[in-house]
Amino acid sequence: MQDDDMLYPPVDPVKVGLRGCCPRCGHGRLFDGFLKLKPRCSACGLNYAFADAGEGPAVFVMLIVGFLIIGMALWLDARFAPPVWVHALIWIPAAIIISLILLKKMKGIMIALQYRNNAREGSLDRD
Repeated sequence: MQDDDMLYPPVDPVKVGLRGCCPRCGHGRLFDGFLKLKPRCSACGLNYAFADAGEGPAVFVMLIVGFLIIGMALWLDARFAPPVWVHALIWIPAAIIISLILLKKMKGIMIALQYRNNAREGSLDRD
């Protein structure tokens, strides 16, 4: 990582994560398809084998979307008192669409933060 700082200036992990770009150079694409990672960056050649976001992005998306959808549903119910089928018609598609939009962006941010902080899988040191 120290050699990377000399060759590539540090990029903002949130900006490159939201754009889905390489966490080292900020130019190459991170994703090959919707959520599948490319094997390496096309611009700088960074191997993406280190990237393992796990279930973290999904947890954050569930928390964010749940907060937004429940808040808006409660507001709508208090303001207009529509029937339950109206809530289902509005909030189920809204939750799905918002989740799909946020999932890729959160995965990009988490991978960029992994690279930036040199995060690795935990291990026990045995002497």
